[in-house]
Amino acid sequence: MSWFGFGFNGFGQIRPADVSGKVNCKVSTPVLISDLCGSEWRISACWSSRACVIHTDSGSHVCVSGFVCGSSGQVHEEIIPESQGCTNASISERYLTLRFTDRVECWEIRHPQNNLVWRREQGPSQNSHALALPLVPDGYVIPRSPFFCPLSPKLCAVSLALGTEHAVLLTASGTVFTWGSGSHGQLGHGALTSQEEPQVLEALWGVPITEVSAGGWHSASVSAGGDLYMWGWNESGQLGLPSKSLKEEKLRRTGNTESVLNEGEEKSKDEDEVFISIQAFPALVDVPHVTEIIRVCCGSRHTAAITGSGDLYTWGWGQYGQLGHASENSTDEPKLVEYFHSQDMCVKDVICGLWNTFVFAVSKKQSLTTARLQDKSLLS
Repeated sequence: MSWFGFGFNGFGQIRPADVSGKVNCKVSTPVLISDLCGSEWRISACWSSRACVIHTDSGSHVCVSGFVCGSSGQVHEEIIPESQGCTNASISERYLTLRFTDRVECWEIRHPQNNLVWRREQGPSQNSHALALPLVPDGYVIPRSPFFCPLSPKLCAVSLALGTEHAVLLTASGTVFTWGSGSHGQLGHGALTSQEEPQVLEALWGVPITEVSAGGWHSASVSAGGDLYMWGWNESGQLGLPSKSLKEEKLRRTGNTESVLNEGEEKSKDEDEVFISIQAFPALVDVPHVTEIIRVCCGSRHTAAITGSGDLYTWGWGQYGQLGHASENSTDEPKLVEYFHSQDMCVKDVICGLWNTFVFAVSKKQSLTTARLQDKSLLS
């Protein structure tokens, strides 16, 4: 069982500096972060850092890698003393949010001393352990003051994803709500206007959803049937839909002087090609040779999805290697990350930072053994 990372590494958040102190800014092939030996990891990532919640038999704590305010350089697996005993964590450029069994805290992470900036007590009867950050009892936490934002209990929220300027919420009934900025169609309501309060995503009404994610200015969801729906900005092909800018980039890269047609130009062999810059309604995305998607995660301008068979597909902006295809090319077509397939590994989880990607994978043999043991347990 292992965590891997690839993409932007400017602050050593994936691979630390070498003996000379040099950091490789781009990691385009998955590299091993850690093997899990008697411990459980949960990863959260922002642009400059990653936080790992490590659970062992002796307790739990958070390790941070990357940039930390006030530090003379980058840190690697630095333990945050204030995190001892936490159950979950979420990191932003300035703050680390920690969940404990009886409270939620936001700390400003900086050297030489971390500062507590917000705290909220929570009673054990609130069943808060069932909520994943940024959800907390009666609301959610954002990485800036006032930190706590209330939510109506009538929503029955089970999952919440925060993009750069918008939010996507999933309810217990499988209904999706969105709010925030809609400037790039990321709310999915068909317009480019903002929405201050949670509004039901009518285009997916009646489709039971099991998974939601929010990127920089795009959004995604997975249905109970394994279908992938995406909406919002598609400038870098992050929706898996044809992108004009990527077509032009490919032509330049291959030295082809043929231009991509603009509206009003003479007809040519490209006359039937349709490019999408903004998709303001949820669109069903086809992943070639895949019948079921079980997990999706959005970065700033890239997307990663796990299939029912444990394969990982990525697409969108790839300038820092965040797609894991051993290149820095972008693509508007979902492509298999060959590394895990070639290593006979089954991908179990994926977390996207803004410009990087973190993957939890196990050997397929181990995955099959675990599944059989679970089946026997259910039968008994």
